[in-house]
Amino acid sequence: MHPFVALMRRYVVDYLLCQNPAVCAQIMEPDYVLHMGGTELGPRDEVYVPAVVRQLQQFPGLGMTVHEMILTEERLAMRFSQHGASMRHGGRQASWGGIGLYRWNGHRLTSNFAIEDYHSRRRQLAGDVAEVVEAPAVAPWDTLPAAPDPVAEADVRAWLEAGGPTGGEHIVFDDSALGHAAHLVDVESTVVDEIFSAGARVAFHVTQHGRYLGGLGVPPERVAGAATLFSVGVVGRDADGSLTGRVIRERAALQRALA
Repeated sequence: MHPFVALMRRYVVDYLLCQNPAVCAQIMEPDYVLHMGGTELGPRDEVYVPAVVRQLQQFPGLGMTVHEMILTEERLAMRFSQHGASMRHGGRQASWGGIGLYRWNGHRLTSNFAIEDYHSRRRQLAGDVAEVVEAPAVAPWDTLPAAPDPVAEADVRAWLEAGGPTGGEHIVFDDSALGHAAHLVDVESTVVDEIFSAGARVAFHVTQHGRYLGGLGVPPERVAGAATLFSVGVVGRDADGSLTGRVIRERAALQRALA
């Protein structure tokens, strides 16, 4: 098993599934920071761990399923679902997707750019039926490093800087398969915060600025107002040239900002 993957297995199994925050001191540097939706949760002990402990207390039986992993010698992207019953909502159940882009220093994790679909989680906990958990990756802990592909990376970067991810192609956005809006922002500018490739698969985190198009149930007078949307994804080109993959957008933070 590659040592970065072994580290991530401890992150998923020993830390989150076993609900043992003490593992963080063994797998993360003290200045570890989680970048999520424009918020920085770090350093490790003072900010990050207390924030995660609150979620573990809300979901004492929290599950985590890995759907996809891509790896280089220095970077790792993991697409996953978390799922469980919320003690703050009378035991209502929810399943929500997420993607994290992790860095390490050869020994411990140093940072993560991630988004979890808390907008979908909130909807389920408010009374909607819990979403079905996607099929797991067959052997995520056997993932091997792939060399970066500069051509694939440049292709995706150009797509991002041209306004993607805004919908279209063969991209699945959040829970858009359930009929929720794929287009939320008319993008005017894009900042690529993180991007790397492992073979033909490309992982990224972007910050987009533009005008709100609707779809989040906020007051109608906010439509066409200024909006900032954070997105994270893992995508690549199919044999026919179509861009495919998964993107998770920070809809909850956008909704709060607009409301």
